[in-house]
Amino acid sequence: MGTIVMLPNLSTIFTEVPFLERFKKARECGFSFVECQFPYPYSIEEIRQELEQQELSLELINLPAGDWEAGERGLAAKPDRIAEFRSSVQEGIKYAAALKVPRIHCMAGIVSESEDLEAARKVYIENLTAAGTEAAAHGLTILIEPINRIDMPGYFLHNIQQAKEILDEVNLPNVKLQFDFYHMEKIYGNSLVIYQQYAHLVDHIQIADVPGRHQPGTGEMDYRSIFNYLNSNYNGCIGLEYSPLGKSEESFAWLNSIAQGGDVA
Repeated sequence: MGTIVMLPNLSTIFTEVPFLERFKKARECGFSFVECQFPYPYSIEEIRQELEQQELSLELINLPAGDWEAGERGLAAKPDRIAEFRSSVQEGIKYAAALKVPRIHCMAGIVSESEDLEAARKVYIENLTAAGTEAAAHGLTILIEPINRIDMPGYFLHNIQQAKEILDEVNLPNVKLQFDFYHMEKIYGNSLVIYQQYAHLVDHIQIADVPGRHQPGTGEMDYRSIFNYLNSNYNGCIGLEYSPLGKSEESFAWLNSIAQGGDVA
């Protein structure tokens, strides 16, 4: 049997309260682990204080992804942003090392069809290699995640075979795949079959239901079958990166029914 640790993403869950108050909410709901997207508006000390007070471990953050409000979704595949990307790696590693976060998701960025896609791929591989090498010195893992282009038009990494080929070229043991069942379902349908094909590359899983990106059981996906498989075949963390339908605290009811043994931890 696998050992699965469920953890809420504090960037999408408990949004009823300010970010720094969400750590307490997670603890009150019985979680011992959390993840978030971008901790950088807050100081390392502010976040460390919340983690220590609530006895929580932060398992995943993202690298800084450029100007999010202006529509940027990462820098790694942008040939004209190499210096900024390398700076973002330093910032991400600083937070991860100080807060004992083992994994950092590196977003590729938006690349339009009019741009040089081969140049974008080349710099993406070079940037991932540099980031992975730097992260390894701190015992950290860099993750890449294919994201569907319905929700994020123009996102460079939008195909899981593309991700595999890039990981093969980077060829570093600490640069791995983040598998989001929501995105895979939106891209391919039948996300469990896709997972089974690429599971050997996966270091972290995230979930949400399709089409609304709410908690499992609110949409079309067969999460009971997904968890029946994962409970026997996966050891690791599953990030709950969904937008709760209803109150956040009430959105975990599915854990006792659908997840069947994927305990809150």
